[in-house]
Amino acid sequence: MVKAALIQICASDQPQENLIEAAKLIKQAAKGGAEFVLTPEVTNCVSDSKSHQNSVLHHQKDDPTLAALQAEAKAADIWLLIGSLALKTDDADGRFANRSFLINPEGEIVAQYDKIHMFDVNLSDTESYRESHGYRPGQNAVVAEAPFGKIGMTVCYDIRFPHLHRQLAQSGAEILTVPAAFARPTGQAHWEVLLRARAIETGCFVLAPAQTGEHDGSARKTHGHSLAVSPWGDVLVDAGTEPGITYVDLDMSQVAKARQRVPSLSHDRDFKIRQ
Repeated sequence: MVKAALIQICASDQPQENLIEAAKLIKQAAKGGAEFVLTPEVTNCVSDSKSHQNSVLHHQKDDPTLAALQAEAKAADIWLLIGSLALKTDDADGRFANRSFLINPEGEIVAQYDKIHMFDVNLSDTESYRESHGYRPGQNAVVAEAPFGKIGMTVCYDIRFPHLHRQLAQSGAEILTVPAAFARPTGQAHWEVLLRARAIETGCFVLAPAQTGEHDGSARKTHGHSLAVSPWGDVLVDAGTEPGITYVDLDMSQVAKARQRVPSLSHDRDFKIRQ
């Protein structure tokens, strides 16, 4: 059994303010007995302005949020998933990385994952997003190993791509992490059902820490409702819409039990599409 904690925050466009809040909640979660603590997507900065991001963001090697949260993980002796950080890159077009980090209790980066799928959508006449204008997509899926299980790392919009999660599970993942800053319209309609579907399809635990609320310095309004879902598809916890910490106990034996009952991960068959 491993005790996990989902951190739910309402990040602004000021990384130093967000770091103070995230570090406080991580400390509290560790004191509450959590061995594995997870923060949301873009823990360091929620912003609509590329010029502002250029003024406040850093490259990975110089990022104060990353360094500080690595130190928090070491001090608290916990595993920490930094859901993602917005980071500068050396790309010629100036786009940022949306990068998730898994940190061990020694404060070391065990794995990192750049969000593959970009949120380029038109939700309504007044609400649209073009994530690919500011961020460059990653190219590699990642499965990382912790003492309590293998972790398949994804971020937010990745949840809509079942083949990614299936391949992570077939590569050994027992826990899927889905840190997010889900928009309210899609969150209300799709968030829970997508997370439950990915859990059911893979027989994995799905842990999804989320941003919530109206974000200072941004027009973004996020859905909240950080969720943990069992390998059988049951919602174990729902954080609602307030910032804070939500704890969940993971019985890792449930992964094997779910997969024994419905062993669909081993039932792939080749097929052709006729038109």
